[in-house]
Amino acid sequence: MNKQSNVYTVIYIIVLVVIVGAGLAVTSMSLKDRQQDNINADRMRQILASAHLTATDGNVIDLFNKCVTSEVVVNSKGEVIGDDAFGINVEKQSKLPAEERQLPVYICQTEQGVKYILPVYGAGLWGPIWGYVAVDADGSTIYGAYFSHQGETPGLGAEIEKPAFSDQFDGKQLFRNGQFVPVEVVKKGMKPSAQDADYVDGISGGTITSKGVSAMIDDCITPYKAYLETLKN
Repeated sequence: MNKQSNVYTVIYIIVLVVIVGAGLAVTSMSLKDRQQDNINADRMRQILASAHLTATDGNVIDLFNKCVTSEVVVNSKGEVIGDDAFGINVEKQSKLPAEERQLPVYICQTEQGVKYILPVYGAGLWGPIWGYVAVDADGSTIYGAYFSHQGETPGLGAEIEKPAFSDQFDGKQLFRNGQFVPVEVVKKGMKPSAQDADYVDGISGGTITSKGVSAMIDDCITPYKAYLETLKN
């Protein structure tokens, strides 16, 4: 075959694309389990971080298995309907009506006692945001929080993943005067819209992301109200 012909060039390109594509597919398949393990390990690290437990790449799985003593899945009525919290896709659940959601709870043992860790998922300025809120055994006091994002602006909305922001939630209350009032994120110097609600200062210059965190907490923590009341009682 004439190597200078158009036919040869087309055949050569097709063969090259097939070989490279096959190689990439094989590589992707061979690394799939490892990639999923890394995703799971990072998720465990984030869950632990909400309870002020610091994990490294080397000990995250062991620390998670040691501290997270059990998992449950509850519904909006506070009823336990399962025990595989890690298997719940929080993103998909957050898009369902509250009464239809499966709500994961991680029960974590710390030196300060048992904490109940609740996942949250929402929208920031440029993409999804998510996190975990750890609640004391009284069902009201927030022990810690962790937040992350996919593409918020560095130095602005991306600051939600910094302790300077998340540590503000420590000690805030979800119940005030017997009423459930999720913690709000407000512009510094402002007051929350709900009477008696606890609040934290938003990110300076990250107004939309801050509002996203506030809406995320409201939308994702409110369905746990009945379950948290069982802890209070």
